[in-house]
Amino acid sequence: MALLIILITCFMIILATSQPCQTPDDFVAATSPGHIIIGGLFAIHEKMLSSEDYPRRPQIQKCVGFEISVFLQTLAMIHSIEMINNSTLLSGVKLGYEIYDTCTEVTVAMAATLRFLSKFNCSKETVEFKCDYSSYMPRVKAVIGSGYSEITMAVSRMLNLQLMPQVGYESTAEILSDKIRFPSFLRTVPSDFHQIKAMAHLIQKSGWNWIGIITTDDDYGRLALNTFIIQAEANNVCIAFKEVLPAFLSDNTIEVRINQTLKKIILEAQVNVIVVFLRQFHVFNLFNKAIEMNINKMWIASDNWSTATKITTIPNVKKIGKVVGFTFRRGNISAFHSFLQNLHLLPSDSNKLLHEYAMHLSACTYVKDTDLSQCIFNHSQRTLAYKANKAIEGNFFMRNDFLRDYAEPGLIHSIQLAVFALGYAIRDLCQARDCQNPNAFQPWELLGVLKNMYVLWKEINGHMTVTKMAEYDLQNDVFIIPDQETKNEFRNLKQIQSKCSKECSPGQMKKTTRSQHICCYECENCPENYYSNQTDMPHCLLCNNETHWAPVRSTMCFEKEVEYLNWNDSLAILLLILSLLGIIFVLVVGIIFTRNLNTPVVKSSGGLRICYVILLCHFLNFASTSFFIGEPQDFTCKTRQTLFGVSFTLCISCILTKSLKILLAFSFDPKLQKFLKCLYKPILIIFTCTSIQVVICTLWLIFAAPTVEVNVSLPRVIILECEEGSILAFGTMLGYIAILAFICFIFAFKGRKLPENYNEAKFITFGMLIYFIAWITFIPIYATTFGKYVPAVEIIVILISNYGILCCTFFPKCYVIICKQDINTKSAFLKMIYSYSSHSVSSIAMSHASLDSMNGNVTMTNLSSSGKSATWQKSKDLQAQAFAHTCRENATSVSKTLPRKRISSI
Repeated sequence: MALLIILITCFMIILATSQPCQTPDDFVAATSPGHIIIGGLFAIHEKMLSSEDYPRRPQIQKCVGFEISVFLQTLAMIHSIEMINNSTLLSGVKLGYEIYDTCTEVTVAMAATLRFLSKFNCSKETVEFKCDYSSYMPRVKAVIGSGYSEITMAVSRMLNLQLMPQVGYESTAEILSDKIRFPSFLRTVPSDFHQIKAMAHLIQKSGWNWIGIITTDDDYGRLALNTFIIQAEANNVCIAFKEVLPAFLSDNTIEVRINQTLKKIILEAQVNVIVVFLRQFHVFNLFNKAIEMNINKMWIASDNWSTATKITTIPNVKKIGKVVGFTFRRGNISAFHSFLQNLHLLPSDSNKLLHEYAMHLSACTYVKDTDLSQCIFNHSQRTLAYKANKAIEGNFFMRNDFLRDYAEPGLIHSIQLAVFALGYAIRDLCQARDCQNPNAFQPWELLGVLKNMYVLWKEINGHMTVTKMAEYDLQNDVFIIPDQETKNEFRNLKQIQSKCSKECSPGQMKKTTRSQHICCYECENCPENYYSNQTDMPHCLLCNNETHWAPVRSTMCFEKEVEYLNWNDSLAILLLILSLLGIIFVLVVGIIFTRNLNTPVVKSSGGLRICYVILLCHFLNFASTSFFIGEPQDFTCKTRQTLFGVSFTLCISCILTKSLKILLAFSFDPKLQKFLKCLYKPILIIFTCTSIQVVICTLWLIFAAPTVEVNVSLPRVIILECEEGSILAFGTMLGYIAILAFICFIFAFKGRKLPENYNEAKFITFGMLIYFIAWITFIPIYATTFGKYVPAVEIIVILISNYGILCCTFFPKCYVIICKQDINTKSAFLKMIYSYSSHSVSSIAMSHASLDSMNGNVTMTNLSSSGKSATWQKSKDLQAQAFAHTCRENATSVSKTLPRKRISSI
């Protein structure tokens, strides 16, 4: 690195104790005469040197801590004024300037403001009190600065007294937009509101919700903090901690507070993003300490330091992590770079700042450019005062590349805008006035509003540089990303995690804990029928229960499947096979009975017509099960119960007539037989019993017919089912069948001991028992079953009851017809009848003999009862004779139904 040489013939540095300025002119940092004077306020030094904890005398102390970046800002103002003076903008009118160093202290800035407000062309530096300052002519006509909002507010309140225009180039505090409190303040930068809104927007878009904030203990810091809290809450961002540092370096506690802040950052391990509203010297000290403590975070920079070369050139600054900052839109400052390139020191220059810079630069001749700023700063800390004993002569070579690197384009451009805003306002006034006369000037408030932008620090060739990442559109509240590379950088920001709690994935919802922060929560899975399709959703969304469902921890709703007992269902296929098998059995039985039409077994079954009717009913019952399978339709819903109810009733009615006939044929009680003969009207019984069921089903179809119902009560499926319309009608239909079956069961039970091979009574009894067991079991199962298999329950019960009656009624007879043909003859049948009759008569006779013996014993003991015993014995004899006679008549009656053949064996 080439060494730049400073040739100075003579200068003297006075190392003395801190001394106040002796005259007002000593207070001026840089000045240039002109027709119209513009004041400037810049914090060129970082603090005032004081040997005491607080001021004890009202005097202005010397300032230390020379800031190169702010020094360049003063040069930018000087250069802008020179550009106007060298242009045709103000023909014949020259702008002058008075620039003061505020030393980053409100007190010093107030003293400079008093000088601005002092009366023009007065031998004494006085500020006159007036009730009306309309005709009052101060020394300067406008002020540019200062940089810090805290100082700007104090200065503005004084300038308001004379409504002297003040144009801010860096003061962004939102309160300065209040034209009631600060009517004469204008600025060429947006307020913090837009910057903070953009910050919160960036944080929210990057997925960060648990952050820290560091600010200063002054108006600027407090206002920024309050505004940021509001914007953070609006974007669901929580603040884990808020640290406030002393506003000024002169505060002796600043080092302690920085250490405490960094320890807080270490303790808050989950906080990886920190918003910093600090001045450059705060950040410089903070980052140096952070590097020592190996703290690596994402730092969100305010405009105060986002583009500060002093910060980017900190040794090992990349160890602190990433920095994303907001700054002002850059303009073209190539002219200013040329100005710096040609900057030189002349003996006649009344620019004390330039002289001080030259002095510090001479002490850091052999220092690299990267360390030069810190060298100058350190040297200015040790050098309390200087005074040129003799004018500087000779050639003075500046390290211009170093100055160019430290120029912050955003601030330089903002200062240029401020100066030119005043220049154009003066031009408009001078068109009708003689502005060479200082008394003619009345400035207008002109300023331009620029857009904020945020920048990203990137390491290029081992050095941290500031690169443009995106622009923030204030009106549309969006970021404008210029190219794909920048989009990738923007996307990489989202990889940094800064959250109080782990992100709740889709399918989960946030369950807020007792913590005061809404960003601290636990993740809870969405319950069934609820879903969440985004991360960190505050609650799960409900699916439409009628058409959709969702499992636990679902990210979406699924459409419910429509279910019913389908033809392809394995259970449905099994039930259909059983039904088809039953139909085959019915057909086989019908064929067997048809081929053995004239045998005693068939004729004793009530005749072929009754058998055919019963078999037809069984066929319809088996066929009715097919109406319970497949997609429900109005027709099938109405047909299935009606078909089953009527056909099963007809079947039971026929069996009832058979039971009644058996009881009649073998009843030996003359009175009971006479009653049964009157009651036994087969066709009328069958017609009447069936007609009642037809009426029940007809009324059911008319007033409350079964319909197709879409059952959405189940969580995951939609069940298409037949709604019976009226449970009362359905129960009445089944209850009526049960009554007929019970009567049939009673009749059959009474005839269960009749001749075995030709007696159906006990099999009918078994069939009715199977029916009762099946349907009694059906009721609780049907009432508690849900889903598509509800129809299958009724099919199973129909099949059980149908198979039970079919098997008990016809299978024994088929067994006799096929396997015991020798007893399926008329002779065998009659022989069995007479044998049964004789056995029955013998049984009665033996019973009478036993009774006689018992009666004889009674007579011996009690003669008075002998008459009654004789009468009782006579009655029993008559009953035995009637039984034998009835058996012969019944046998004869049955024989008439058989073929007329010779019965030689009887």
